[in-house]
Amino acid sequence: MDKHRSEQYNPTPAGIAPGARNQANTRSTPETGGKAETGITPDSKGQPKSRTASGRGTLYLIPSSLGEKDLHTVWPAGHHDLINRLHFFIVENIRTTRRFLKRAGYHTDFKHVQFFLLDKHRSEEEYTVFLQPALEGHSIGLFSEAGCPGIADPGQRIVARAHQTGIPVKPLTGPSSILLALMASGLNGQQFFFHGYLPIQKAGRSKKIRVMEEESRRSGATQVFMETPFRNNALFNDLLKVCRPDTLICIAADLTMETEFIKTQSVAGWRSEGLPGLHKRPAIFLLLHRD
Repeated sequence: MDKHRSEQYNPTPAGIAPGARNQANTRSTPETGGKAETGITPDSKGQPKSRTASGRGTLYLIPSSLGEKDLHTVWPAGHHDLINRLHFFIVENIRTTRRFLKRAGYHTDFKHVQFFLLDKHRSEEEYTVFLQPALEGHSIGLFSEAGCPGIADPGQRIVARAHQTGIPVKPLTGPSSILLALMASGLNGQQFFFHGYLPIQKAGRSKKIRVMEEESRRSGATQVFMETPFRNNALFNDLLKVCRPDTLICIAADLTMETEFIKTQSVAGWRSEGLPGLHKRPAIFLLLHRD
């Protein structure tokens, strides 16, 4: 969650008077015979439609890149057409989302776009407001700051609310650091457990590491977890202190970027090799202990 807020939440798009949102966010196209379309998506024959059979818009879960690498290498080309049909977005940071949309080839003037800011201060009632355009037939895009919405991401609360209110949810393909790390680790991909962020305090973090290692020994499941980039080194050092020498540790940092680093070896091997330089680099950690 990004703590910097570039804009305050506004229930109507910038420059649009309350009550005029539907008219301001529609546009006429040849494909629809001059009729207004809002948040359209193609049907099975490739023809545009404005809403689902229920009359409601769709909540699209739109992955973002994990770095500044060329989007064409990690983002399907079909997403370009879809995002250009959307005028409503739920985001963690408005400034970075605007920058990403520009990189992705979004053409709509941002004066006619509504961004709903998702942060820890939002209430359940506000989630309903965020989804109101979908209830009126407009599709909405939900963005994560990095990777896939709803995975180690506050977007899961919006998705849950969409299901509760009968709004269709459609996840789009894109980079997931968690799955990419698991794929490249060589560890057990049949059974794995994602823990998210470990405790911040050293004592709690060390205890959690012991629990994960024992669970991995007992079940054979890969343990997947992460840390805020500036605390990566502290977590790595605790792993080397707490874990058994034959426990396998994979570190996957800067995934999809030019500086990508992925390596799996035993704790004994990591102790011999030393710290790989993880400070302020986004990383996923994986652990597996087999008897």
